[in-house]
Amino acid sequence: MTDISLPHTFTTITCPDQPHHITCVVHELLPVFSQPDVVNIIFDSWQKLREQSGLRLYSYVVMEEHLHFLAQAERLDICLNLFMEDTASRIVTCLKEQRLERFLKRMLVSEGEQQHYRFWQETPETELITEGGMMRTTLDYIHINPVKRGYVDLVEQWRYSSARNYAGKSGVCEVDLWGGEPVA
Repeated sequence: MTDISLPHTFTTITCPDQPHHITCVVHELLPVFSQPDVVNIIFDSWQKLREQSGLRLYSYVVMEEHLHFLAQAERLDICLNLFMEDTASRIVTCLKEQRLERFLKRMLVSEGEQQHYRFWQETPETELITEGGMMRTTLDYIHINPVKRGYVDLVEQWRYSSARNYAGKSGVCEVDLWGGEPVA
């Protein structure tokens, strides 16, 4: 039987009530976020965490093989673990339902006699945001990703980015707009 595996250790968040920049990378840099149904799982998971765990999602960008988000919660460490588990399980199920074998074959890993799917590549990178200037720089860094890759000319043109929200347009996912208030 194959199941889903997660990294053996998640990144430790030493200040779980403070904002963090989080980067999650798909196993083997597989471009699974080119599938709209898969991206919708990410947005759905963030929305659930906002409603159930008080996650404050300030910013995000979803690229083909990785995503960045800037978030804060009373226990961000728990929210991050829930996010990683929920999305990995649901995305592998979605890929199976859509029979996307080109992704599933590369996610299948063997450890001894057991096989399982690995969706996320190791542990997510996290960076504590300690002050307002750092928050602004991180928001800009997250939003500029699709421009740096040459996919769009303006940050708000990328569908899977909160830059749209900050430009006063309707975004795909609701965010908590950061208005320049102090971070800590």
